[in-house]
Amino acid sequence: MKKAVVLLSGGLDSATVLAIARSEGYECYCLSLDYHQRHIAELKAAEHVAKISGAAAHRIAKLDLSMFGGSALTDCAIDVPEAPTEGIPVTYVPARNTIMLSLALAWAEVLEAQDIFIGVNALDYSGYPDCRGEYVRAFQRMANLATKSAVEGKTITVHTPLIDMTKAQIIKQGSALGVDYANTVSCYQADQQGRACGLCDSCRFRREGFAAAGLADPTLYQARYQG
Repeated sequence: MKKAVVLLSGGLDSATVLAIARSEGYECYCLSLDYHQRHIAELKAAEHVAKISGAAAHRIAKLDLSMFGGSALTDCAIDVPEAPTEGIPVTYVPARNTIMLSLALAWAEVLEAQDIFIGVNALDYSGYPDCRGEYVRAFQRMANLATKSAVEGKTITVHTPLIDMTKAQIIKQGSALGVDYANTVSCYQADQQGRACGLCDSCRFRREGFAAAGLADPTLYQARYQG
């Protein structure tokens, strides 16, 4: 089996990407990042999803991005928006996807894997610049300039199977592949039990996706959400 490093946050999109990679015959090595985000519920979800999905391995890299702040996800002094906002929202974490892809690239070289999967999406997303196709293509070009494996002929491919899909399409595909979305956590401010706030952008996109897909939303919500 070909090896692939799959970036796994514990959310809906990354769980779907893992299922897609598995369905394409890859032996999957899952990588999550503990960047000192607001909660660890998503990391617990990632660990569980990797285990039940039959991943070959799961690693959680630790890098405290709260030392820089600059995001509602790494600085508790910045509130997570609970209503739609204009422009790039404060939940954007500076350079997060670049950092995660770089760590995945390092592990891929060690594994002698030539494939990396990431669940970025350019349609149902919050306006993050590092979720665009042109960004991923630029990173792939860099990866194939900067690595020993690529220089020696084993080039790296960064797969973005969700890049042009709506949230509803993602959910339908994942459901067809057997993903149990009750095991995932997408909320930006979930509590320690993994219950979602129901109000942030991520919760809204997720809820609307299930509705558009015509499927029941298995998300557990906090008591304060009255939706």
